[in-house]
Amino acid sequence: MGRDLPQRDFTDEDAVRFAARLRASLGLLDELLSSPGFGDEERTIGAELEMFLVTPDGVPVPRNEEVRATAADPRLVLEVNRYNLEANLTPVPLRSRPFSALHDEATALLDVVREAGAGYGAEPYCSGILPTLRPRDLTRRNVSARRRYALLDDALGRERRGLRVTGEQRYRMRSDTICAQGAASSWQVHLTVRPEEFTRVHNAAQLMTAPVLAVAANSPLLMGRRVWDETRIPWYEQAFGQHRRRVVPADRRSGFGQDWLGGDVRELIEASVSRYAPLMPFNSEGPWARPDRPGGLPALEELRLHLGTLWWWNRLVYDPAGAGHLRIELRALPSGPTPADMVANTALLTGLVLDRAARESRSELPFALARENFYTAARDGMAARLWWPSGSGAPVRLTA
Repeated sequence: MGRDLPQRDFTDEDAVRFAARLRASLGLLDELLSSPGFGDEERTIGAELEMFLVTPDGVPVPRNEEVRATAADPRLVLEVNRYNLEANLTPVPLRSRPFSALHDEATALLDVVREAGAGYGAEPYCSGILPTLRPRDLTRRNVSARRRYALLDDALGRERRGLRVTGEQRYRMRSDTICAQGAASSWQVHLTVRPEEFTRVHNAAQLMTAPVLAVAANSPLLMGRRVWDETRIPWYEQAFGQHRRRVVPADRRSGFGQDWLGGDVRELIEASVSRYAPLMPFNSEGPWARPDRPGGLPALEELRLHLGTLWWWNRLVYDPAGAGHLRIELRALPSGPTPADMVANTALLTGLVLDRAARESRSELPFALARENFYTAARDGMAARLWWPSGSGAPVRLTA
């Protein structure tokens, strides 16, 4: 979720200025995308590991600030709820033994959290949904004490709405807070992508996410009810997106997407800015094109903040670090159950995506069927029947 914000209240003037800086950022980013050397660094892979803090019996422990302070590790950051933490793994080149490196660092970070949490009766638990949650764990008192989450709670959570997941059994609750999102934890993979290959890789990720999600699903239980094989998917979309009745699917801030990319990455960036209103119009200090350091690239803080409030399962990231690059954040995989599981899922998804991207820029499968695949995989897991391009006409349906 990025750094915290120093401001809680915003004026109409803040909103107008933010919108202007956001539009101006598009022009500058367009120049950067055409600049020699931008995004040409060696491909890297990284990950964010979200986890729960629980007692040995699985009861949530709302002490993430204390555990993080005790750990004193800058790779650990607070997540939405007081019993959630996130570990940011170090990006590594996608060569030699990158998955072993991710496995070893994830294991070490879980050990850090386990040691730091011992004094608070807390240990890390990794899963797409914490199966031992109770309704009282998903109330506003458990939202982490950060301005960013308070702002999101104001923007998204205050309108009371129903959350519902129906599978083998059904679970329903009413919520007026983003705290409901804290029931879900993900293993989010970050893959650097050159601007000229972004469309191919993004489209490949949209196609290949479903079969990998089907085999990776690990969260069938919510509040003691057996619902979807990966219940985190529908729960997250409802808990962390706008769900007013007047919001049509194309305008929801979370989900799978509406179509294959047909142009280049500019198409996705422009749509992200023009279609969605800013939630947190925080204006960064200084000129809008200010580099992070002399000779560096512009931070484009407003654009990065705005893109961070669009919760697509495969999400664009602009990063000014180094020579600058774009990433695709592959967000559909669940946390857990072990580092070995998460890294195996990552290797499978990354390999499938890059292989597909090398062979085609846009799938012949209608996008509506790719989207159906995604939710079918989340619901049915390895029993899912998925549509797949046949290469010679109508798509066929295969078991994951």
